[in-house]
Order: sequence, then structure tokens, then C-alpha cells
Amino acid sequence: MMKRALVLLLTFAVLNTVANAAPADSIGPFLGKWKLDPAHSRLTDQMKVGAAGPNTYTLNFSGDNVETIVADGKDHPALYGSTFSITVQDDRHWKGVRKTNGRITIIGLWELSPDGKTLTDNFTGYRDNGTTSNLHYIYQRIAGPAPDGKTSGFVGTWESTTEDVNSPQELEVKAFEGDGLSFVYAGGQVVQSLHFDSKDYPGSGPGAPKGYVSSGHRISDRVVDRVDKIDGKTLYSQEIEVSADGKTLTMTVHIPGREKPDLMVFNRE
Repeated sequence: MMKRALVLLLTFAVLNTVANAAPADSIGPFLGKWKLDPAHSRLTDQMKVGAAGPNTYTLNFSGDNVETIVADGKDHPALYGSTFSITVQDDRHWKGVRKTNGRITIIGLWELSPDGKTLTDNFTGYRDNGTTSNLHYIYQRIAGPAPDGKTSGFVGTWESTTEDVNSPQELEVKAFEGDGLSFVYAGGQVVQSLHFDSKDYPGSGPGAPKGYVSSGHRISDRVVDRVDKIDGKTLYSQEIEVSADGKTLTMTVHIPGREKPDLMVFNRE
């Protein structure tokens, strides 16, 4: 993932691909193992925190996917069958925990600067196979002052200014039934096997959310376009391109409601 903006899935998977019916030899440029190059990637994240009543907040990490959570340290129903809890440690420190089927999948440690203008997120994802991924983000408040003109704690709109990927992110692409591709992320936690025919293909593996599908088409021998959805709702679209020398795979990710795309650059292993 990878991407904090894809916070609900980011840990387990959101790196898959698609295209239109094509000869088997045209899949060759995509095949192999790829490793994320953080130095050349740009992962601009945006999130919104709103006030929804006494000690209750709305969380929006992507598009129109909004969760309403009471900040009482207890697990509350959240998106895609998960639960989410917010523990208020003090005025400047929150702890968010997401669980799926009772198992912790994400822990986010938020720290607000004394002047209320900067938010730091130490974000760790936990996979079924025992491995973890870690992102360290620094956000700047871009909207959300209180009526008196002062900043209002964590409530507001936040956009990342820096991000550190503190764990390796690897992607493997395999051939699938002749002219298709299987994209495997996080050691098989999510596998997307599909043909290039613009049809929806379901994800598989222990990290694949229910209702998760991808569709897309081929743009050229080295470029495909893809749309990923859950229960019919678009999570993001992306263009996936392999360089002419075959050494680099670049994903340009467009998330609904955001102006700036993410750029994820992978080097061939």
C-alpha cells in the first residue's frame, strides 16, 4: 500500500493490474519481481477529520468513504467489515486501531504539533503472515480552523508534506492463462489474476477485501490502465507503465476527490 491514502487496503494490497485481450507475448514486459523505490516515488496523502458530536468524529481517508467513530477506545463498526477504535491519550496524541475479523491490521499513532498546524502519523500495517509495513507521514493542516479562528485539535483537512517508507514493498507479476497477468503483493496476501478484456475480476488471498474487483484495458505493449473497486465503488484508478529498457515499473494512482496523483516507482529485482 504503500499508500496511507489507501489506508483501508493499503497494507494488504492494492497493487494489481489489468488491460484488453492481447497476445501472450505482450505481457512479457510486466513479468518479474519489483521493489518499490521510495526515493523516486511520490505518495501525497490527504485525510479529513470532522466533528460529529460529543467525542465523536468522522474520518475520510479516500473519496467519499466516511467512517463515524466515537473516541472512547472501543471497537466500532467501520468500512469493509472492519472495526476502528480511537483512543485519546491526551490533547495532542491519538491512537487509531483497525481490526478485521478481530485481528489488528493497522495501528496509527497521531501526534499534533503544539501550534496545531502539523500532524505526524506513524502508521504500521500487520499482515496475516506476521510481516509488517511501516509509513511515517508528516501532514500540514490545509483547512479546518474553529469558528474563533483557532485550530481545532485533530479536526480539519490534512495533506502530507513528507513520507518515509520504512519497510520494503515488493510486487510480483506472473503470467495468467496465456494472455493474462497475476499481480501478487505482500507474499500472496492479495493476488489479482485477470485478462485484458475490461471485465471485473475478483481479488483473492487472505488480504483481499470482500467485493474487491479490478477492471481495465491495454493502452500499449508497455502501458495498461486499471480501475479498482469495492462493492461497485471506485477506490482509485491507475496507469501502469514499464520503461522501454524494462527496468522500471511506474504506477500513477488517481484517488477520487484528490487533485494530486500518487506516483509509485518500482525497480526490477
